[in-house]
Amino acid sequence: MMTNLFSVFDPSSSLGLALNWFSLALVMFLIPLGKSIGQSRGTTVVSWAVKKLYNEMKVLFSKNSNMVAVLFSALFLFIMINNMTGLLPYVFTATSHLVVTLSLAFPLWIGYFGFGWVNNLKWMLAHLMPQGTPWLLMPFMVVIESVSSLIRPSTLAVRLMANMIAGHLLLILVSSSVTVLNLMVFWGIVLAQLLLVILEVAVAIIQAYVLVILSVLYSSEV
Repeated sequence: MMTNLFSVFDPSSSLGLALNWFSLALVMFLIPLGKSIGQSRGTTVVSWAVKKLYNEMKVLFSKNSNMVAVLFSALFLFIMINNMTGLLPYVFTATSHLVVTLSLAFPLWIGYFGFGWVNNLKWMLAHLMPQGTPWLLMPFMVVIESVSSLIRPSTLAVRLMANMIAGHLLLILVSSSVTVLNLMVFWGIVLAQLLLVILEVAVAIIQAYVLVILSVLYSSEV
């Protein structure tokens, strides 16, 4: 029984088993399975999108770092499938929890942030002082840029989590009003639900793209 509006995001199961988090592991099995079953329209579209994303990210890295672009492409595919499977009935949306989104964003941040400060100390210090800053504003700019760098994993994680929660809550609020409305309004609610689902699919793809592209831009600074 749903005790409150946000209880739909609780990792619990009506079967008495904690199977909700299994959706994360299920995605890791679906990705290689799509390559083994052969080409289809769906796999062709996904392969085309990942290849376009790879070519877009490869420009920001050197020739010796092409493998990094491959890893970010895999991350995009992992987040996108997780977001979209959360729209299926009775499937738990793992990316609506901060523990999942932060566990994706924080290792990326600590990796390139630590690498930059250890190997490119002068370059990282230069980023704290934008070129052309007046000398009176220099101390403030150092503080602002330092805070901006430190909150990057939080902003990436909260952005993905908030968008997943907002869309699901909107779908729940719209569908919960069906039982108290007449038949004519019912079909309007159904149409609104269909449009919201289409919007949620677009949001699932866009938010995966945003998180990966921002991570790529942050890592390219070092």
